[in-house]
Amino acid sequence: MVLEATMICIDNSEWMRNGDYSPSRFQAQADAVNLICGAKTQSNPENTVGVLTMAGKGVRVLVTPTSDLGKILACMHGLEIGGDMNLAAGIQVAQLALKHRQNKKQQQRIIVFAGSPVKHEKKVLEMIGRKLKKNSVALDIVNFGEEDEGKTEKLEALLAAVNNNDTSHIVHVPAGTNALSDVLISTPIFTGDGEGGSGFAAAAAAAAAGGVSGFEFGVDPNLDPELALALRVSMEEERARQEAAAKKAAEEASKQEKGGEQQASSQDATMTERASASASEAETKTNDMMDDENALLQQALAMSMDDPAINQEAKDTDMSEAASDDPELALALQLSVADSSKDSSSQSDMSKLLADQSFVSSILASLPGVDPNDPSVKDLLASMQNQSEQKNDDKKPPSEEEKK
Repeated sequence: MVLEATMICIDNSEWMRNGDYSPSRFQAQADAVNLICGAKTQSNPENTVGVLTMAGKGVRVLVTPTSDLGKILACMHGLEIGGDMNLAAGIQVAQLALKHRQNKKQQQRIIVFAGSPVKHEKKVLEMIGRKLKKNSVALDIVNFGEEDEGKTEKLEALLAAVNNNDTSHIVHVPAGTNALSDVLISTPIFTGDGEGGSGFAAAAAAAAAGGVSGFEFGVDPNLDPELALALRVSMEEERARQEAAAKKAAEEASKQEKGGEQQASSQDATMTERASASASEAETKTNDMMDDENALLQQALAMSMDDPAINQEAKDTDMSEAASDDPELALALQLSVADSSKDSSSQSDMSKLLADQSFVSSILASLPGVDPNDPSVKDLLASMQNQSEQKNDDKKPPSEEEKK
């Protein structure tokens, strides 16, 4: 196993937006970088990998050499594309990062992805290559994207200046390739000259040949159990989140439908009840008004005709209605009628008794302290008798002569 520290230089220039590599140049480059990082970290547990970008506002180190594969993969997300590639500055910054590696026993290697035109002169690149060779830094070049004689010649000159005992390599990937990583799997850049990473390379080659690979998420759990576990956990969490969101959306939709139906039914029931109640009230009022009008009409007719039978019938009707509505009122009416009849009968009886002179004299004689022969008593009796006689005369019907 080779103990190695590697810096990967990524081309994120405007040329990476082209779609001649599926799905784009930049995405194909990112997939290849991920596979290379996995191969390097799996070949030796003490290997470290760092990543930097060569375009944009300037060369930027995304992550210094580390053995944490998750940290390396995370730095690839959210990269901005723009500007021109500065190949010379990228290689020099990568050499400086490798110089400050923690484990000095690690061999130094730089992997450069060049997908846009190289603007530097050939002599400048040869000088950089000789400097790398002097510091025992190996260089691997991936030439893809723009194809011109000047770019290829410059990269070949750079490789010739840095190569020492065939430790440096260059790979030309033509446009129209399905996946950039498929080409790199079988190259020394990926396999590490056959000294390390061959197991990972074989697994990746099998995955590429099989399309989706026989392992879950395309990762062999025997080679990288942590990555396989992390991918499985993230997939389960995402599936659970999607199921919870779908369930919540379904519950909210059902609640809204039920609420709308209940509200509509309650509104319909309320409107129906109000309509029926108003109709019944109107009908009741109409019937009451008709009954009142009929009763008033009958009373008016009875009064105009002065028919005692009708008056008596009206009284009986009123008493029956009162009895049906209020029993206590009916009882009071009956008592008043009885009292009036009793008063009339008692008055007629009293007048008859006062007309009997002998009966009155016997009563007065029986009273203590009363003298029937007293002139005042006699005058009182005579006046009472006269009054009773006048009442009887008033009640007598007129004679025929008087009528005439």
